Amino acid sequence: MTKLTVIHQGAGDFVVNGDLTFATIGIKTLRTFDFTGISKQISIDLTGVASTDSAGLALMIEWIKYARQHRVHIVFKNIPEQLLNLAKLSGLDKTTHFAIQPSEGIAFEPSSHIETI
Repeated sequence: MTKLTVIHQGAGDFVVNGDLTFATIGIKTLRTFDFTGISKQISIDLTGVASTDSAGLALMIEWIKYARQHRVHIVFKNIPEQLLNLAKLSGLDKTTHFAIQPSEGIAFEPSSHIETI
């Protein structure tokens, strides 16, 4: 197990390193992402994610919901293939456009419109 770290690099850019799993994600992780007041454009780079499970997918969904509620544009970059596969197994690839290559990003607008980049 690799400890989960979230690094705010300024200007709304975040890098996630470690495992996105039930063992590493807690309420503290959710509180780390208080997007309000930071920027209206948030970028989360998942390059450093070593391992993930359905808790990682649930966390991404929570970040998306939070961003939409606060009218923040959120982009996930370098999504691990394991996470994309979980989205497909859950049927989320049909609703949130997770069916893209891991090196590409997914942008979630504050409205209900979702685009891939």
